[in-house]
Amino acid sequence: MKEHKFEFSYKVYNRIEELPAEQKLLLEKAREATNLAYAPYSSFFVGAAARLANGEIVKGSNQENASFPVGLCAERVLLGSISSLFPQVPVHAMAVSYHNQNPDAESDRPISPCGLCRQTIQEYENRFHHPIQIILGGWEGVVYVIESASHLLPFAFTSNDLTTHHP
Repeated sequence: MKEHKFEFSYKVYNRIEELPAEQKLLLEKAREATNLAYAPYSSFFVGAAARLANGEIVKGSNQENASFPVGLCAERVLLGSISSLFPQVPVHAMAVSYHNQNPDAESDRPISPCGLCRQTIQEYENRFHHPIQIILGGWEGVVYVIESASHLLPFAFTSNDLTTHHP
C-alpha cells in the first residue's frame, strides 16, 4: 500500500484593497456582476468575472429558475459566454463574489465554486492547456487567490480518462 498526499498553497488577503491592481479590478467586476443575477428564490446573488488572454473582461451571474435545480451558476454562465464570444481565447483569471441578501446572512467570506462548476472550470483549463487563477471573495472580508483551478478538483474527470491510454 502507498499513501499519497495532496496539498496546495493559496494566498489569503485580509481585504480587497491588499490585492494587486489586476486582481482587485477583477474582484470588483465580479461584485458588480452580482447585480446582474436573477436570484428571486434564494436571494443569493453570485457574480463572476474573467480576464482573458486578449485583455477582455467578461462577467456572468447566477440565473435561478422556479424549476429547481435547472438554474445556472455564475461560473458556468461566465464560461458559456466566453466560449460564445471568444471561442479561441484562454482565460487567465476568474473572480467569484456574492451578495447574500437573506436578512440573517452575511457576505463576508469567500465561497468556492460548486462541484459542477469546478469540473467545468477544470475542463476549460484543460481545453486551453492554461491554468486559470481563481480569486474568491465575498462582498467584504478576506480574499483567497488560488493559482490554478486544478487545485480545487484534484481527482478531476478529464478527457484523458476517455482515452484507452494515458499520456
